[in-house]
Amino acid sequence: MYYGRMQEVFFDFIILGAGPAGLAAAQYGARANLSVLVVENMTAGGQVLNINSLENYPGVFPATDGVSFTETMKKQAESFGARFATDTVTSIDKIGNEFVLHGAKNTYRAFTVLIATGAEHRQLGVPGEKELSGMGVSYCATCDGPFFRNKPIAVVGGGDAACDEATYLATLTSNVTLIHRRDSFRAQKAVAERVLNNRNITVRFNTTVEKICGTDRVESLLLRDTRTGEESSLSVNAVFIFVGMAPRGNLVEMLKKDESGCIITDENMATSIKGMFCAGDIRSKPFRQVVTAVSDGAVAAFSAGNYVRELKNESYR
Repeated sequence: MYYGRMQEVFFDFIILGAGPAGLAAAQYGARANLSVLVVENMTAGGQVLNINSLENYPGVFPATDGVSFTETMKKQAESFGARFATDTVTSIDKIGNEFVLHGAKNTYRAFTVLIATGAEHRQLGVPGEKELSGMGVSYCATCDGPFFRNKPIAVVGGGDAACDEATYLATLTSNVTLIHRRDSFRAQKAVAERVLNNRNITVRFNTTVEKICGTDRVESLLLRDTRTGEESSLSVNAVFIFVGMAPRGNLVEMLKKDESGCIITDENMATSIKGMFCAGDIRSKPFRQVVTAVSDGAVAAFSAGNYVRELKNESYR
């Protein structure tokens, strides 16, 4: 549900981002009787919306798609009283024990804030990538894959996302080439084995993309063998790029971060600023999955609840 102007409306707990971490935090926060607002500048769901088959979330079987999973999480949070607003927050100030969030549409105030803004796809940074974006260069297989049914497709990357998306694309065409710069996948074993055993997928290890070629659409890739330096051309109609994620942390440059730009927290999801918490893909951690994002969100909501009760001098009896 979209809420219009709420100038200076005060909440116990404001959540920035409506991916799995933010939605889980919204549910747990509202269920704990906090007044909760989730602010998202796009559609709720985040990267989960790109998942064609969510098969490894505990208790969800058979597999569901990311859109359905997100819709259920959002409805569940709303059922406990969480509210949602579509807006772009441009800055955050802390005045005393309150946070003031300035958005393009509204100004929001809260005792505590959760940063769950997630991450965005990293780019290869090669010639032709930007120029042919949307013309065969894509970062979402479920979004754009059907446009290239029965056509030659390349996937770049070696993690879970690249392998999952290559497997999905192999249901649309018998000509998928998965390109990875290393000599083995970083993906989980079961995910990688599905790729290696799929007759519609050809894997090219120790290979990098040097250039994406074409005029008004993708026509081929210039590849380089990282061992020999030899260059070759691969004819494709599309290239799907999954080479990691870049945290969306521009809004909170003041927080302590790791070398990759992810926000550092303690086990309670607390950041270096008291009253500000962090959860999901933007948080510094060794393993990023939907289930870990949801866990982060639940813990963050619990911690935020304790923080708010302390400010209000409340306690459970």
